[in-house]
Amino acid sequence: MRKYLFTLVFLLSSYFTFAQLEEMNNFVEKKYSKSKNLDTVAWVYNGDYHLGINQGILHNWNSGGEIASANVNTHFNGSLKRYYNRHSWVSNLDMAYGLFYAYSNHFIPRKTDDRIDFTTKYGYNLKKDSDLFVAFIVNAKTQFTQAYDYNLPGWDTLATSSFLSPLYVTAAPGLEYRRGEELNLFFSPIAGRFTMANKKYTTVKPEGAFGIPNGDNFRFELGAYFTGRYEKKLAENITYRSRLDLYSNYLAENVYKDDVLVKKDSPWNIDLLWDNNISFKFFKYFSLNVGLLAIYDNDVPYSRTYKNELGEIVPKDEPFQGLGWWQIKQTMSIGFNYKF
Repeated sequence: MRKYLFTLVFLLSSYFTFAQLEEMNNFVEKKYSKSKNLDTVAWVYNGDYHLGINQGILHNWNSGGEIASANVNTHFNGSLKRYYNRHSWVSNLDMAYGLFYAYSNHFIPRKTDDRIDFTTKYGYNLKKDSDLFVAFIVNAKTQFTQAYDYNLPGWDTLATSSFLSPLYVTAAPGLEYRRGEELNLFFSPIAGRFTMANKKYTTVKPEGAFGIPNGDNFRFELGAYFTGRYEKKLAENITYRSRLDLYSNYLAENVYKDDVLVKKDSPWNIDLLWDNNISFKFFKYFSLNVGLLAIYDNDVPYSRTYKNELGEIVPKDEPFQGLGWWQIKQTMSIGFNYKF
């Protein structure tokens, strides 16, 4: 009897302990989202995982189309926060991956998305109940697998990038403005950026790749850096997230090879990343996600032509050529969604 009583007490105490931890997490998150300062010690975490699968089969279809195709995409957005009186430590992880399979190319998978983006930031509140923080931020960006230019003949013989090639790391001290959990803005006038990549990618073109000079595997930049994040719950089942990154390299200058200009550059060529996502949740574990990502990077040029197998310069046959050097990615996915 004593054994069963002990077990019952243990289970009840465990239940109430976990319930209190969950209640504390919700209380802290709710309190901090509405107040300017958090005078307590706590961990706050949240995450959002989405998996979408689209599939289609056609037979004797009058209007034509891909006989059989499937698209699988997944993304994760999570954050871990540590609050200690006027100190704070916030880490964000954004990951995405997508593959497209089609009968016309023997179901050889082609990437539609590939991203790893990690940010960690320490902040110290300048004054109690103030919205301003002295902060130090580190951001790292790379991808999971090799990438190819599917528009080129023999595309599978030459990868254009791979895991950790390139790897972008930005480290910067600066000032941060926070408005609860909805908005935070960070600016640094002195931000260092490190770009690393395998030499096999930087030797393909005279100007190099990813901003790294031809034949090198490392580049250092010093400039001004701004990053802002905004998250708003538009309705009970609709959430909007947006992120804007800007970077200006003070050291940017024209690149010459054998006295020939191979790339124009200056501090006015500001790198830009603008990521937007809106999620419509329905039922308990399903959602519709719509995303738009726009990137402008002077180190990633665009050409309207390519060299074919005969060495001839021919125009590319692809839509949206008018966007030029802009990198645009638009996605829409319906699938399984888990939030914690």
